[in-house]
Amino acid sequence: MAGGTWDPTGTLPVRPGLYINFVDAAIAQIKGGERGVVAMTLKNYGGATEDTVYEIYDVAEAEENFGKDNIQSIKFALQGGAEKVLVYTMPQQFENLQKIKEAFATKDFNVFCMDGDYTEACLYTDTNKSKIFADVREWVQYSIDYEGKYFMAVFGREDDTVVDKSSSSYYDNFDHDYMVQLMNGVVYYGKEGDTTYTSQQFSPYIAGLIAATPINKSITYARVPADNMNVHFTPNQIIDGLQQNLLALIYDGDKVKVERGITSSGAKIRSVRGKAAIADDILQTAHDSYIGQLDNSEDGRAALVSAIKAYLERLEDARILTDIEVRVDELPFKSVGDTVYLTISYTEIDSLERIFVTVNV
Repeated sequence: MAGGTWDPTGTLPVRPGLYINFVDAAIAQIKGGERGVVAMTLKNYGGATEDTVYEIYDVAEAEENFGKDNIQSIKFALQGGAEKVLVYTMPQQFENLQKIKEAFATKDFNVFCMDGDYTEACLYTDTNKSKIFADVREWVQYSIDYEGKYFMAVFGREDDTVVDKSSSSYYDNFDHDYMVQLMNGVVYYGKEGDTTYTSQQFSPYIAGLIAATPINKSITYARVPADNMNVHFTPNQIIDGLQQNLLALIYDGDKVKVERGITSSGAKIRSVRGKAAIADDILQTAHDSYIGQLDNSEDGRAALVSAIKAYLERLEDARILTDIEVRVDELPFKSVGDTVYLTISYTEIDSLERIFVTVNV
């Protein structure tokens, strides 16, 4: 007796018999994307190949590729918690970010930073070196608008002692949800003398910290493995820095820690990373499993809504969001032909950061 399976896209069986085509009724489940990846430029890299992206997972690998004297920024990113660092060996002569953008165009990463004192790097002259921030800001926004790619960028400041906003031209280029500006650097004590790192030099650590922190956690009050800060600020200066949306490091008499996890727009880093993760995960799964594979029918749209809702419910279980609603949006547009309009809404869950206590006696 003949029988078995049949594939509607292939050649049909010749013999008489019953053939069954098993179809999975459920569409692909939305999965979480890769987290904990930092993309970084490197100015000095020993005998490594110029204009190349290396994947680095540990310090030994970094030393082998670039030499132990050139990898402090990579070490900071790994110490911050990054699982992987994508290192781009910058050509010695170029004048804009185009090479950097091209190098990372096909790479997936969560946070971008640069190596060392980048305002002194060869790609920008003294007359336009602050333009680096505007260029990165433009790159970040372009990636969101036209590529559906979400990543944060972390930078330090040229002068860590400055608090007055009017004294720095850099702030105007920084107002963005996905940009972070570190206010000050750190000091490590040693038997042979102290080692100081500016906010620019230490920004890769913050990049690693942001990339590695779960999206249901905040970096506010996260401990920083340093002995002190390079610049101490008064309480009023810290307030001024927070009002300028700077990410400040403070010393509480025992340890160095992050004052508040905010971006240069004042948005919470936890909130921004949550939105980026949702956008990345849904977009990637749609490209892989939905687009061109689902019918734009009532059943197909219901399956799409169900998959997105199930994904968000997993984030709800992880205390990232709540009050989920996913629906097909019929107004003002109609989901007909090859086009579907969805509305997704939820309430973000924030971290407890300020506690106000009233004591009645």
